[in-house]
Amino acid sequence: MIVVTAQHENTSAITPFLKWAGGKRWLVSAHSDVFPREYNRYIEPFLGSGAVFFHLRPKCGVLSDKNPALIDTYDTIKTDWKKIQAALRRYAVCHEHNYYYEERDRRRLRKHTRAAQFIYLNRTCWNGLYRVNLNGKFNVPIGTKDAVCLPTDDFEEISKILQNFTLRASDFEVVIDAANPGDFIFADPPYTVKHNVNGFVKYNEHIFSWEDQVRLRDALVRATDRGALISLTNADHESVRNLYEGFLVMEPLSRNSVLAGKVSARSPTTELLIRNWV
Repeated sequence: MIVVTAQHENTSAITPFLKWAGGKRWLVSAHSDVFPREYNRYIEPFLGSGAVFFHLRPKCGVLSDKNPALIDTYDTIKTDWKKIQAALRRYAVCHEHNYYYEERDRRRLRKHTRAAQFIYLNRTCWNGLYRVNLNGKFNVPIGTKDAVCLPTDDFEEISKILQNFTLRASDFEVVIDAANPGDFIFADPPYTVKHNVNGFVKYNEHIFSWEDQVRLRDALVRATDRGALISLTNADHESVRNLYEGFLVMEPLSRNSVLAGKVSARSPTTELLIRNWV
């Protein structure tokens, strides 16, 4: 029998401080009722902008992502948010076209300056996309947004809620395999197959393969057998439906595609929500 405890109240949700390709702001905005009300720890192996985490505001758990720069940024907010905030104010004064490219090429050495640089580039690059070249160098061009400091920023509060969370730069399988009975896993992997008119796949097909999708499914099946609660979002595609055949709930949810360069190409689409609980 799974014993669960009340874990979240979304009345005081926090706005994510990053914009992330494939982020789930649309999900928590339009479908906030698709998450369990009670569970033990919260586990998210593909953190990104953390839209679901910030919406639910769970009490404790594990936040993970394979991107070490992303996890370092969260960890620095957890431990040193005041220095990040001060650095962002300096970026706000300096920001313009040439400065963006100079900063994109600059290597910051101290942890809080690296974190502030990560946030600055995220907010001013094209569509919040995180992409690196074969040498691991961030290479996204400047975008149309100029705001560096946002009125929704609350790094102090984010630091507080991160105190009871373990942050890990890790492969998803290690994190999922550590889930216990009654823990809740929210998994939002990079999409590796096209669905409807979603163009997000082209940014991820080389870093998250179909073999990774199968490995994820197997890890989630093992977690289900141990008694963990699981919610997964993925492409609304026949291959994904076949992969997760046997899970209790599989439903398409409507959203708009926002990655396309032209507004006219950002047409409605659907994504799959897959759960092992009702």
